[in-house]
Amino acid sequence: MSCGVGGSSCETPRRRGAFVMLGIMTLAFVVLSLFSFMKSRGQVTPDTVSYGPYKAEDGKRVFQAYNCMGCHTMVGNGAYLGPDLTREYAQAGPAWLAAFLPSAGSWPTAAAVRAQLQDPVQHADTGAATIEAYDGKFPEAADRVGRRGGKPSNMPNLPLSKDEIGQLIAYLKYTSAMNTEGWPPRVEAEAGLDERVRLALGVQAIAPAAAAPAIPPVAAAADPAARGAQLVKDNGCTACHATTGQRLVGPGWGGLYGSRVSLADGSSVMADDAYLVESIRQPNAKIVAGYPASVMPSYDTLLKNDEVDAIVAYLHSLEKQ
Repeated sequence: MSCGVGGSSCETPRRRGAFVMLGIMTLAFVVLSLFSFMKSRGQVTPDTVSYGPYKAEDGKRVFQAYNCMGCHTMVGNGAYLGPDLTREYAQAGPAWLAAFLPSAGSWPTAAAVRAQLQDPVQHADTGAATIEAYDGKFPEAADRVGRRGGKPSNMPNLPLSKDEIGQLIAYLKYTSAMNTEGWPPRVEAEAGLDERVRLALGVQAIAPAAAAPAIPPVAAAADPAARGAQLVKDNGCTACHATTGQRLVGPGWGGLYGSRVSLADGSSVMADDAYLVESIRQPNAKIVAGYPASVMPSYDTLLKNDEVDAIVAYLHSLEKQ
């Protein structure tokens, strides 16, 4: 029997077929919906990643609060002025990040990274106690220090607190643990900022800016304060201390020498040579009022006696300005 024009003999099978297809689609929708509520299939989540006491979830909020994606990409999403940060923790490691983030206007030196290795949180996270062990675990950090250490960067200094830095490191640790399935693609050749601007505008190569004249080695050796200024730069001290009286992570240095310093235990001490030397070598010996303990690493084994004396001479020169 065939279906004629306007006949009703074929309507019932068609209606049944439509209901069957609707039932299959409904079942597929319900199954996929239930599947979406299941736990992550081996994929890491922010609530499971931490860096010492710092949580990746808090770091994500810091990342968003400072609008980091205005310059950087994350899993290929964001702006392209700065590099993609998805694998930043795996590439550079927490000690390099801890040295860079507080003073991002210049690339960290080996001395600045070595100082961060004393942080027990970093040691517990990576198991690296020496710069050699750290470089072996994060060879790209050593490459960056060798190529860029001490040179200016294009990133501005941000008013990040110690906790915010730890939280950002935790967040970058989480993104490094994500399974991105090969995205974003690896960039084999990295163009500098000036090169990217030139290519974008279609103009001829931009002449590099003239570098600031370096302190002659002989002059630096003859002037302890000049040598101390260079040591301060090499060790990344200005990431936490301003050369003025401004408060950063640590107290400002402007006018510090010869002043009276109030301590956390209610006493006070004169900021003379002995106090400054002790504060550099054993920063927890006398905690300044209003500042937390165990923030500054000890430089007792990182600096020689003459280097500490040179830094003190530099601090003395700031008092005379």
